[in-house]
Amino acid sequence: MPSATASSTAAQLPSLALRRFAWLVVAYFIAVILWGTVVRATGSGAGCGDHWPLCNGTVLQHSARVDTMIEFAHRITSGLSFFAAVGLVVWTLAATPRRHLARNTAIAAVVFTLIEAILGALLVKLGLTAQSTSPLRAPYLALHLTNTLLMLGSLALTAHLLGRTHGALRGTVRLVAPIRAAAGLLVVLVVGVTGSLAALGDTLFPVSSLSSALAEDFSPTSGWLVRWRWTHPSIAFLASIFLIWLLVRAAQRNAWWDNRGLSAAVLILLAAQYLLGLLDVVLLAPVWLQVLHLLGADLLWAALIVLTARLTLQPSEVA
Repeated sequence: MPSATASSTAAQLPSLALRRFAWLVVAYFIAVILWGTVVRATGSGAGCGDHWPLCNGTVLQHSARVDTMIEFAHRITSGLSFFAAVGLVVWTLAATPRRHLARNTAIAAVVFTLIEAILGALLVKLGLTAQSTSPLRAPYLALHLTNTLLMLGSLALTAHLLGRTHGALRGTVRLVAPIRAAAGLLVVLVVGVTGSLAALGDTLFPVSSLSSALAEDFSPTSGWLVRWRWTHPSIAFLASIFLIWLLVRAAQRNAWWDNRGLSAAVLILLAAQYLLGLLDVVLLAPVWLQVLHLLGADLLWAALIVLTARLTLQPSEVA
């Protein structure tokens, strides 16, 4: 049981409605991210032309093509995501004390959401959509996905911190192995970025069979985007080292949280990702499988953020 001193520094638990809303925002952002994958995988990024935020110069679309409807729907849902993030910040600021850490992470989520909107606008204005093979597209996509994962991580961390009764206020948290945790999350983030580049290669350079895909991966005449597809599974293997370390630590006794359920969820999601990755290769990355693979990646990333926060941002009060 926490001591009397610990109880005196405990944060008042925000309302159940706010905590549920925070996780609902996380779920909505994941849905928007998945729809963005549909836009990229179907080559619909140029469905609104080079206009932004308007679509083909207008607000209402008459007799719109399929790619226009896909892109326009993504713009609408992305715009709503910004208001959802702002709503989370306003509610969090109103419902928590000034030293509550969720305030900082919620504000960070809004900042990353604004950056996401700017990156999306530049994506259209620079013509880095549809079947564009510009040399800028790959690094730009890497930057875009990095910001997306930071945005999703901030939202997941906000939802987690709002559910804490201890270790939620500045001055009541101690850092445990922060460098190793940060390095591990960085490796996982790189896995996501290399996965997005591999998916871009599948979109721009589709193949008709598994044998031809493997031949192109190691052909000196293939573009670097194709020849680098092998980096994604290789870095994913390295990331598993961090996950093993994290799960070993999670299995140890913790005075504040029982991490067994969350650790099991991480293991299941990790196994699912390896299976989906294998199917991606065998089935030549159909759109539905790319979306499912990304869904698993987003859920795994959010679970890792929460599990890492439990193990690294521990309450400093003596239990």
